[in-house]
Amino acid sequence: MRLAPKYLAPSIWALVNRIVIRALLYYRVNSVPEPTLDAPVATPADQYINRELSLIEFNQRVLAQANDSSVPLLERLRFLCISCTNLDEFFEVRVAGLKQRLEIGAPSAGPDDTKPKQLLDEIRHRSLMLVRKQYELLNSVLLPALADEKIHFIERANWTSEQSEWLGDFYKREITPVLTPLTLDPSRPFPRILNKSLNFIVRLNGKDAFGRSRHRAVVQAPRSLPRIIQLPDHIVESGTSSFVFLSSIIHANVDELFPGMQVEGCYQFRVTRNSNLYVDDEEVEDLIRSLEGQLAASRYGAAVRLEISDKCPEDLSDFLLDHFHLDHADLFSVDGPVNLNRLVQVCGIGNRPDLLYRPFTPGIPDELKTDQSIFSVLRQQNVLLHHPYQSFTPVVDFVGAASEDPNVLAIKQTLYRTGANSPIVNHLVNAAKKGKEVTVVVELMARFDEAENITSANRLQEAGAHVVYGLVGYKTHAKMSMVVRREQNGIQRYVHLGTGNYHPGTTRLYTDYGYMSSNKNLGEDVHKVFMQLTSLTAAQDLVKIITAPFDLFDAMIEKIDREIAHAKAGKEARIVAKLNALIESQIIDKLYEASCAGVKIDLIVRGICSLRPGIPGLSENIHIRSIVGRFLEHSRVYYFSNNGKEEFYCASADWMDRNFFRRNETCFPIKQKPLKERLWADLQMFLADNTGAWVLQGDGSYEHLAPGDDPPVSAQQAFLEQFATTG
Repeated sequence: MRLAPKYLAPSIWALVNRIVIRALLYYRVNSVPEPTLDAPVATPADQYINRELSLIEFNQRVLAQANDSSVPLLERLRFLCISCTNLDEFFEVRVAGLKQRLEIGAPSAGPDDTKPKQLLDEIRHRSLMLVRKQYELLNSVLLPALADEKIHFIERANWTSEQSEWLGDFYKREITPVLTPLTLDPSRPFPRILNKSLNFIVRLNGKDAFGRSRHRAVVQAPRSLPRIIQLPDHIVESGTSSFVFLSSIIHANVDELFPGMQVEGCYQFRVTRNSNLYVDDEEVEDLIRSLEGQLAASRYGAAVRLEISDKCPEDLSDFLLDHFHLDHADLFSVDGPVNLNRLVQVCGIGNRPDLLYRPFTPGIPDELKTDQSIFSVLRQQNVLLHHPYQSFTPVVDFVGAASEDPNVLAIKQTLYRTGANSPIVNHLVNAAKKGKEVTVVVELMARFDEAENITSANRLQEAGAHVVYGLVGYKTHAKMSMVVRREQNGIQRYVHLGTGNYHPGTTRLYTDYGYMSSNKNLGEDVHKVFMQLTSLTAAQDLVKIITAPFDLFDAMIEKIDREIAHAKAGKEARIVAKLNALIESQIIDKLYEASCAGVKIDLIVRGICSLRPGIPGLSENIHIRSIVGRFLEHSRVYYFSNNGKEEFYCASADWMDRNFFRRNETCFPIKQKPLKERLWADLQMFLADNTGAWVLQGDGSYEHLAPGDDPPVSAQQAFLEQFATTG
């Protein structure tokens, strides 16, 4: 039934639909008996940490890496850029969503019950503090440290005559041809400003060629232009690397854009827009076409933040705020470039390896160092890979070997994020062209990767592969690959299941587990899950795999309940989970109940965490830490002691409501003793880390651990030394 009022914008109505659907879903999953007397009782604000504020806390931990003198200097600059990119996405998605909730009067979204207006005020306060730290760190610490290493960012006032001449020629040759200055008046509308683009508001005095007085203009910096320009060696001090911001070059030459008028001021600004994509679950007929339209529109979504130079006069900033329909609460005045992420370009200069992390070569497991085919190896044993310490190449080769093997009949694959020119996609295209049955479930709605996924889907279809798009409303987030091969004893399935994406680029930066097997039951389970994704029929009688949105939530509740029962019976009871995020309120409540029953719980949660640990009578048996370091912790591992009958699972899912109820996810057991022992050793290493670990406090803040008198322990460094070769 559809009751969309005509006066509501499609994006707003889509949000209303989602709120209603979510309410109905929560009514269904919350239809459980009243809590027992053992369950803790507390107000939502006392019991849960707000997810948005927890996400800002994570970004503070990222920024702390940029302030850590033990981190190589250019890597510190990179962490600063990452913190800025993270904040961009936070405003594009989370703050934009909160503003829409406030606009339509929707209730609070999180279990902490913080009202949208109250939350937006707190976000602004914390975000301003974060941005202030970013620029103080850049101006007072990183730029001077870079200068000491002979890496300079030269301001306009310090250009030599040679540099000014070279930059003036560069401006005329490279910049002027693509600039389009636009003076403003009532008859000429304000130009459309792209999301996160570099722009200038210019104050003018004088008359144009038609004799009319002009007061303001806008200059947009095309995205085709590099944001930082390296000066050639012959005009800089020997042995130095010197850079100039594009904004400085435009600013220095802005007078030339307005001949006959006087430029009285030129100020950078940047607008962050709502980048949420809404696809109507009921009316979409062509998902790719609908999504392509949404992608184009998202570049000009509603403004949610205005960044501007702190030198900009108040009347001009007020003018911009008024145009973008923003309040003063949405204004961020900054002491430097309005987009610090542009500095990431400098992190890649090739002549300063001493200022970067030592390069490493990912290891290859001994069992794969053989002349045997990957299929022969997997018939003998299962393989567990820990990326990036161990190479992702075996996974790529697994699909590549299947594409060339004449005995392979079919390949089935899920793709969530693949990257440009993906070798996995190339192998799948090759397999399809060779006449193999290739089925690929492509999730088009992978945030910020939608365009690349559309390109991959089109390539696969053109090659003859069967391409199925993730079900609207239920993202396909599972990481699965299956090869069907005809062998002497009949049809054999080989599978790869992972915690991360089939993206060779991120496998060098993200930590994940990959599991390869020819186990019959596991292969049949993966086959059934693929059948479910393509035919939308139920995957019945799964033996090993636990899936969302069907069984994973109930399975986790059941396993926590089992630990509670063991604890109450005086038996061994322990839970260890490594996650990216923990915000699902019913899981949190069950963990609180487990803590009260005496279950020892250790959680390694990289990012958002809404559970308050260490609260007497609520969570004193729960300890939570976050590991932040060279690599982004992305793997999901669940451990339940089960009174000595230990269970280990790896999964694509975090403990969030979206993963449990609105995504297709897989959770798979690791049963072989050597692999279980290895996972347990890995978890213990994370719990022993005292250099990259931050311990969550009950008030939502984090305390950075330091070795003190103890030997320093870095889990990531230990894994590098264990598996990889550095040099």
